[in-house]
Amino acid sequence: MYDTVIIGAGVTGCAVARELSRYEIKACVLEKEEDVCSGTSKANSGIVHAGFDARPGTLMAKLNVQGNRMMEELSRELDFPFKRNGSLVVCTDPADRDRLTELYERGIKNGVKHLRILEREELLSLEPHISEEAVCALYAPEGGIVCPFGLTIALAENACVNGVEFYLEQEVKQIERMKDGWKLTTGTGKIYETKTVINAAGVYADVFHNMASRQKIHITPRKGEYLLYDKEAGEHVTRTIFALPGKLGKGVLVTPTVHGNLLCGPTALDIEDRDGVDTTAEGLWAVQEKARLTVEHIPTKAVITSFAGLRAHEDGHEFLIQEAEDAPGFIDCAGIESPGLTSAPAIGQMVANMVRNKLKLKENKKFQKTRKGILNPEKLSLKERNELIQKEPAYGNMICRCEKISEGEILDAIHRPLGARSLDGVKRRTRAGMGRCQAGFCTPKVMEILAREQNIAWEEITKKGGKSRMVIGEK
Repeated sequence: MYDTVIIGAGVTGCAVARELSRYEIKACVLEKEEDVCSGTSKANSGIVHAGFDARPGTLMAKLNVQGNRMMEELSRELDFPFKRNGSLVVCTDPADRDRLTELYERGIKNGVKHLRILEREELLSLEPHISEEAVCALYAPEGGIVCPFGLTIALAENACVNGVEFYLEQEVKQIERMKDGWKLTTGTGKIYETKTVINAAGVYADVFHNMASRQKIHITPRKGEYLLYDKEAGEHVTRTIFALPGKLGKGVLVTPTVHGNLLCGPTALDIEDRDGVDTTAEGLWAVQEKARLTVEHIPTKAVITSFAGLRAHEDGHEFLIQEAEDAPGFIDCAGIESPGLTSAPAIGQMVANMVRNKLKLKENKKFQKTRKGILNPEKLSLKERNELIQKEPAYGNMICRCEKISEGEILDAIHRPLGARSLDGVKRRTRAGMGRCQAGFCTPKVMEILAREQNIAWEEITKKGGKSRMVIGEK
């Protein structure tokens, strides 16, 4: 029997797993997809919010600020990209100045540091492409950007190294109460018995909660569509630019990414399909039009791809992180929408403390708190790179021209803990296929490496697991 089973290997589930691995515990993560970071966590803005948006006194506000403060040290420990680039909330109507002031006051109450309101002249000096309609802006230097894949995968790898087991392609289908805990049955027929359950299932969290508890909750999938621009547009803005928030959230933002691209989005549309991540002409047009309200001259021709993600919107618009009253040992991490990515490190700590106290866990004295990410040869000096290639020739074999990714980096991605098994797995770990040509050049080369290193036929290689096979046979 496990001490705890975590449902979901997104950023929340992996943050909880990593924090629980600080203790002597038998724990595992069940994930329905073939890789970690395959749901909501893979398709979001990558923003580390400062914490001025959530209502004071809410769990959302508290954990946002805590998670923001934890992110920099965590990025050093686990070696993932993070940058504190600051954010601006732009007011384009003088009549809305009071709303901006309210946002400032909310941030002060939440404990956000260094907030101030900038007038147009200073705003233009920071961001020359800001809208002509901009009157003033709320400036939050504590805002940042992060790689969602990098953060989630780093948390998962570190948890794995510290003893947490990960079972992929194990979709939970049934949850039953037992005398001493819970029994979870997956779609493959496997049964997992556990003392406690951590429900970190994103847009499916209400489904599992409602299996365990008579006190029902409801989550709405809120779809957001995005446009990603080539690196030639990456310096169009240097900070994350928000419009004043509306009733459906923070609106369309314009931001650089930690990898040097420009990102615009998301839209906000409530849907019923919990897997509905299709993009639409209407949605992408709306992204462009709304982005122009705060930032001018965005180079539309530099768009290289579009995507959509789902936010797990709970009816009360609050994080539900608690043990169900009528289901002892069943702990929800539900309604984790924005600022969920920012809050994840703090959520992990909070839930791990709950489990530690409930099970009276002892400290894991062998806990390894650091993790080294995939080597990036671009960060080496010419001499160091030449020495690396002489020692490991695979680092001299360029596979992805757009992102300058070598065979050595792809081999690392495949063979490290929780290594890549699909094209998307390689892409999320190395960025091979994320560049201007969107994998047009490197796909066959990456497939060749995946087939060779996993000793499988090309017909078995998938884009993202399941039935997403790339080829059906050879002629």
